[in-house]
Amino acid sequence: MLAAADAADLDAGPRTGKSATERMCAVTRQVRPTSELIRFVVAPTGEVVADLKRKLPGRGLWVTASRAMVEQAVRRRVFAKGFKRDVKVSPTLAEDIERLLVQSVCDALAIAAKARQVVSGFGKVESALKSREAVAMLHAADGAADGIRKLDAVSRQFDEAATGLRKFPVLNVLTSEQLDLALGRSNVIHAALLAGPAGQTFLSRCQILVRYRLADDGNANAAIAGAAVAGTPINTPKDAADDAADGKAADEDRANAHDVEGLGRLNG
Repeated sequence: MLAAADAADLDAGPRTGKSATERMCAVTRQVRPTSELIRFVVAPTGEVVADLKRKLPGRGLWVTASRAMVEQAVRRRVFAKGFKRDVKVSPTLAEDIERLLVQSVCDALAIAAKARQVVSGFGKVESALKSREAVAMLHAADGAADGIRKLDAVSRQFDEAATGLRKFPVLNVLTSEQLDLALGRSNVIHAALLAGPAGQTFLSRCQILVRYRLADDGNANAAIAGAAVAGTPINTPKDAADDAADGKAADEDRANAHDVEGLGRLNG
């Protein structure tokens, strides 16, 4: 149980013995890389909001980046204890964060599609797989099992038995409706990601979403490790400074706008 706010939980610096890339989770009180944590701040309205890009002003409190852990923080009143003040915490905070992460993934997919780094439809996906142009495959989470099974069989040619891991990502993090909206088409069940920086951004954001959903699940590591491109693991979630280094990517501006809009919704 968290004792009444330890300063080490609030944007801890070198004086606490932790590096700039590590923070203490306010729920578990374990020191973890910031890539595995979500920073929370208190808005001027007194409401706790998730600072997903770690750019919002004010003192921050860090929680392990998993839905289950955020739900625990809400239930155990960790935010009031950590910030040492009365704060407003939405009972749907964990759900709201997942919605923002899903929107971020959809935005990245839409930008990859505009960059011609996505093809959709069973035939086009199968062709991209066989020609080895595809670097990842997407199935709608609510897609029919038969089509998924057939395309998965084609994708297995990219597996490397020596490692014991699937090096070719097969993702089902979005529903058909979400794929439709991102790709501007209807009834999208299968899609393939082609090589390119926009596609890499999409995969990195998928990894963040998978980690949030499965961080407390025994299958999480396998799901995250399976997300790799041409044998190169996807970068783990980056700090804001690292994201800024990708400033030439047009998707960052759009994603920032959605984060601000989403935080506004969380603020009511």
